[in-house]
Amino acid sequence: AMDAAPPPTSPRGLSAYVAVSQLLGLTLLAATGAWLGRYRGGVGWHSPLQFNAHPLCMVLGMVFLQGDALLVYRVFRHEAKRSTKALHALLHGLALLIALVGECWAATGWVHWAGCSPGADGLFSAGIIAVFESHRTEGIPDMYSLHSWCGMATFVLYLLQVRGGKPLTSLGGKGVCSACDIPVSPQWFLGCGFFLFPGASFSLRGWYKPQHIFFGITIFILSITSCLLGITEMLLFKISDSYSHFVPEGILANTLGVLLVAFGLVVGYVLTREEWKRPPLAEELALSMDFKTLTEGESPGGGS
Repeated sequence: AMDAAPPPTSPRGLSAYVAVSQLLGLTLLAATGAWLGRYRGGVGWHSPLQFNAHPLCMVLGMVFLQGDALLVYRVFRHEAKRSTKALHALLHGLALLIALVGECWAATGWVHWAGCSPGADGLFSAGIIAVFESHRTEGIPDMYSLHSWCGMATFVLYLLQVRGGKPLTSLGGKGVCSACDIPVSPQWFLGCGFFLFPGASFSLRGWYKPQHIFFGITIFILSITSCLLGITEMLLFKISDSYSHFVPEGILANTLGVLLVAFGLVVGYVLTREEWKRPPLAEELALSMDFKTLTEGESPGGGS
């Protein structure tokens, strides 16, 4: 009898870099929690402290989970591709959900701080209004900082709303939780449409894949950039008089920024190593040929 084939192994160094990325990710989450808990009063429910959920959710969703979603195809190299695709989409969807919670939670905190009391149905629309309302109350100009520009660009790319046939102007209606009124990122929606579900032709998938990869990495970089700018802006607002004296809060927040950069660099390095890309399994190659034949009318040998 023939000996069983040895179990597949990961390329040399891949596991170590993935482990370092996860260690950095968990450390930056702990550093974010320590900063907000020790120096910003923690996170409250019906109080101005609700705004502190914004940086926490952004770091968790738009950086850590989004980074892990990008690493899925490097980590699960020998699993069924459909399962890997589903996990990739699930992590992106979870990151999107947490980012939404962070935006809505933070917005409600600003609204209560400004003396307003929105209903639950108008929560997300209040999120947009609340930022401008808080600026108006405190005499702060709108959309003047680099953080707000980069944050809005990231928000638009990742969170543009596809609203099940309803116009975007229905922000004051049922809100984001009704079954037919859920905001979906086009990047996430198109990725699912092209890669997770059958129907798209082989050539169409081949055309869209580079766009999907480019925008995925771009949004990840923008997310980290926005976090770095937000940390700096928050420090300048809160401790501008003592920041230059190396106070503990400034050092901790700066360390958080360094961890964000390190996490992004490690994830980026793993993604750009050509030899660490997920190789197609033998059965996937056969299925790809059959799929191309069915969708484009070509023979497996390449003839018309």
